[in-house]
Amino acid sequence: MAEHTATEDNVSGVEIELDHVTKRYSGTRAAAVDDFSMVVPAGKIVVFVGPSGCGKTTTMRMINRLIEPTSGRITIGGQDALKLDVDTLRRQIGYAIQQAGLFPHFTVAQNIGVVPGLLGWDKKKVSARVEEMMDLVGLDPADFRDRYPRQLSGGQQQRVGVARALAADPPVLLMDEPFGAVDPITRGNLQDELLRLQTDLKKTIVFVTHDFDEAVKLGDRIAVLGNQSRILQYDTPESILANPADDTVAGFVGAGASLKQLTLLRVRDVELQQNALTTTVTDSPAEVREKLASQRMSFALVLDQRRRPIRWVHVRELANASSMETVGKPLRDIVSLQSTLQDALEAMLAEGGSVPVTGARGEYAGTIKLDTVIATIQQLRDDHADDHEAAGEGASA
Repeated sequence: MAEHTATEDNVSGVEIELDHVTKRYSGTRAAAVDDFSMVVPAGKIVVFVGPSGCGKTTTMRMINRLIEPTSGRITIGGQDALKLDVDTLRRQIGYAIQQAGLFPHFTVAQNIGVVPGLLGWDKKKVSARVEEMMDLVGLDPADFRDRYPRQLSGGQQQRVGVARALAADPPVLLMDEPFGAVDPITRGNLQDELLRLQTDLKKTIVFVTHDFDEAVKLGDRIAVLGNQSRILQYDTPESILANPADDTVAGFVGAGASLKQLTLLRVRDVELQQNALTTTVTDSPAEVREKLASQRMSFALVLDQRRRPIRWVHVRELANASSMETVGKPLRDIVSLQSTLQDALEAMLAEGGSVPVTGARGEYAGTIKLDTVIATIQQLRDDHADDHEAAGEGASA
């Protein structure tokens, strides 16, 4: 495999090229994947989206030869993947699947350390890498290192799955509907986590989903696939939303394409509010109550010792409180700077007001309010109307 250390622009991924790749199973007349050709750019997320049974997972699995191609050529970082030893190939490609696929009798640390161990890393290096990966995906090693998969929530299991896939620092990460089995809020948080990681790591990621909204949110480029993995359109999310190639692609885009534009805008693209009163778990309830009273505010946002938002607390709840450790209402949803404005809108409906926003390491960065999202939607509508008007004037000229 080609060298994949970060370059000057911090891209650690490598280019993948599939050249006239076909998969035909014995005893079947039609190919499962027929003459598939594509270049996946280094350091980008390319999403395969299409109906069940169209061949998208089969196509992705041929990259790491979990399924062997019948014909064609696959190169990864310029090397012919079909000529490499299959075990060597797979140890250099991260793989994350739905429901994580963790080894049930291994602890979290053992699961994450599997591939580095197979590669012959010494125990001290493996242990350090495990802690680094757990911190990267937002799991405290002290709390989670020795737990077993059955002791984790679905979202926590998926985080471990991503950490395991990244543990040996592979240039390529394959993800097969990894967030499909969790609830919508957890799914949104995991998507945000992946985007945050990708901002730092710049891996080459091939991601399979049947959810077009997920494809729009995550993909630098989207491949809309039909039967036998025929490429119906391969373009940026913006281009596919604005100009679907045919009626089938338009069906994937679905109704409300203009509202889907909210999935193209991130929370980092709008101005955050900085007027929430924040407090930490180490402050005294009496001090917080006094600050709220002096600023004529009803709510304070409680942060943990790493400045991560954990609860809203109302001034009335502070009257008899002895500590900020437990007082207040736990947050049902938060968004990150990587979240889409659609995520933010859904979080506001869950929280019933403004929503805390977190930065790269989960730290508090501000809040986003409904007024901000509504103003952005209105701006999108005005821009859309202006574009239509300009197009009409051009046609009549």
